[in-house]
Amino acid sequence: MKTIGVIGGMSWESSAEYYRLLNRYAKARLGGHHNARSLMATVDFAEVEALQRAGDWDALGAQMAQAAQHLERGGADIVLLATNTMHRVCGAIEATIGVPFLHIADPTGRALRAAGVTRAGLLGTRYTMEQDFYVGRLRDVHGIEAIVPDDAGRADVHRIIYDELCHGKVAEESRRVYQRVIDDLKARGAQAVILGCTEITLLIGKEDSALPVFDTTALHAQAAVDWAIGAT
Repeated sequence: MKTIGVIGGMSWESSAEYYRLLNRYAKARLGGHHNARSLMATVDFAEVEALQRAGDWDALGAQMAQAAQHLERGGADIVLLATNTMHRVCGAIEATIGVPFLHIADPTGRALRAAGVTRAGLLGTRYTMEQDFYVGRLRDVHGIEAIVPDDAGRADVHRIIYDELCHGKVAEESRRVYQRVIDDLKARGAQAVILGCTEITLLIGKEDSALPVFDTTALHAQAAVDWAIGAT
């Protein structure tokens, strides 16, 4: 099995979920006492969040590229970025490493297409929902139309991610807020909902949603394990 390198810490709550999923999927594939071969470079989310608010994506790109280089030098055969939002700077990562970079939107796009979904609701941070780096990739690479909540819904989804889920707080009232947002997306024609922030999986599962759920965290981790085993 090849070694999976993960840039984590955005937040560490979702990075811990990545670690669990990578090992669970590897064991499911290989059996016995097997687990995933992995490395993780963990950044300080306080610094990342401040740069996001400042809109300094160049500095963020440089920081993510440096973390990816550390992973490659440490022996990673493939690099994952354990956050949807920071794929805004994936070009800076890809330009500085010689190993493959697995974009988080691609396993999700392939899964949606396989399920016959062409119009999906997208939940994530404000950056992911409102900028084109994620919506555009789903559209241009996978032929998926992503629709996002209205202004109030986007504000609620973003706030709950940063103020609650990134701190490990899972509140029933927040689950109900997300469910109302998902119901609205369904009414607007969404065939499924994308959990487009790696923390949302802490709050919303398939049993909580009126639409089929496509969890980017789980799909990303499973695709990495599939690659790592298949490339061996």
